[in-house]
Amino acid sequence: MNTHIKYREIQFDAMHADAKQAQSAILLLADVIGISSSIIQTPCRLIVSYDITQITFDEILYELSDNGFHIYNSLLAKLKQALYSYTEQTERANLAISQNLSTRNMFMKQYQRRPHGCRDQRPTHWRNYL
Repeated sequence: MNTHIKYREIQFDAMHADAKQAQSAILLLADVIGISSSIIQTPCRLIVSYDITQITFDEILYELSDNGFHIYNSLLAKLKQALYSYTEQTERANLAISQNLSTRNMFMKQYQRRPHGCRDQRPTHWRNYL
């Protein structure tokens, strides 16, 4: 049995415009290295299993938030997240694993596919012109 596999519940805010955030999150997390499975419990709650040697719960929550998902932020939820964060950081430090930059690159691909107004359409020689 692999002790590095973690099972965590992610609960989304029910007051979001997307009533089925759990389904949308599964689609986003499907291609992420380190995430073994995602199971929908309710339209606003899912269970994620992942390998902490490749990705952490903090990274998953950060990228979901960065992609427009609203994580439920009650006091109990924040306490659980802090506990998960502390235990995973300690476990990764004991395994001599540093921060994983490959997951950030995977989510960057998702960000680049999304339509947004942050792209400068000018050629590079015009962007550097003073």
